[in-house]
Amino acid sequence: MKLMCVRHGLAVLCAWTFLALSACSTKPHGPVPVEDRVAGAAASRPVPISQPRPVSSPVAVSTPVTMGGSENAGKSGFYSVRSGDTLTKIALDHGQAWRDIAKWNGLDNPNVIEVDQVLRVAPPITEANAAKVAINSRPAATSTPSAAATTPAPQNAPLNAAPAVSPALDEGLVFAWPHPGQVLAGFDEAKNKGLDFAGKAGDPVLAAAEGKVVYAGSGLRGYGNLVILKHNNTYLTAYAHNQTLLVKEDQAVAKGQKIAEMGSSDADRVKLHFEIRKQGKPVDPAKLLPSRP
Repeated sequence: MKLMCVRHGLAVLCAWTFLALSACSTKPHGPVPVEDRVAGAAASRPVPISQPRPVSSPVAVSTPVTMGGSENAGKSGFYSVRSGDTLTKIALDHGQAWRDIAKWNGLDNPNVIEVDQVLRVAPPITEANAAKVAINSRPAATSTPSAAATTPAPQNAPLNAAPAVSPALDEGLVFAWPHPGQVLAGFDEAKNKGLDFAGKAGDPVLAAAEGKVVYAGSGLRGYGNLVILKHNNTYLTAYAHNQTLLVKEDQAVAKGQKIAEMGSSDADRVKLHFEIRKQGKPVDPAKLLPSRP
């Protein structure tokens, strides 16, 4: 009996031992934790596909703005626009009609010019112009002096006697006084580029020589209502401060024709400001006008 109990106890003990060992070998419930090994993790992680870098837009490189005709800057017959210039002023300073300068430079809007823009201010060279220049540049033929030319002047002849009429200029041009009034201010290259005449509002202003109207308006600062006449390829005359203009651009006028009425536009008093320009440069009108009686 006692032996049986011992055997029974061993059997129970073996059974519990077996159950305990089975419990230790049973897999736990739930997800198995993944061991985070560096090598394994690096090998198991998907390698990202390298995306191409976005191509950046090209950086705009600022280039200096080149004014039209800059390749002609400094050349004869061309002019670089300065601050305050107008096409009328440029034309007057170069003895040209503003319409001609606009045409030579292809200006669609003559009121729009820019500082440093280079403009042609002399006629383009053509075959006809070149032939004319060649003819005019030939030396004059010498001739045997006449007896009258070799006759000595009388000893009592006055020196530097004023001529009774104005000297004949190129192409037979002879100027006349544009107004009979008193001269208020004479020519001064720095202060007064012509002559100023006194008079009454409405007095007639006369063309000093035959020519063509190349400007009639008030677009030139300091001149008021202005008329500019072109007489030939060398000379222009200007008549400023008028109250009324009686001619239009491109109109042909005769010497002594009434072209305006005296006024005080853009001036401190009623007066006529008169200029003679030789190739655009102001010259003293008193030296080109006839002596007054």
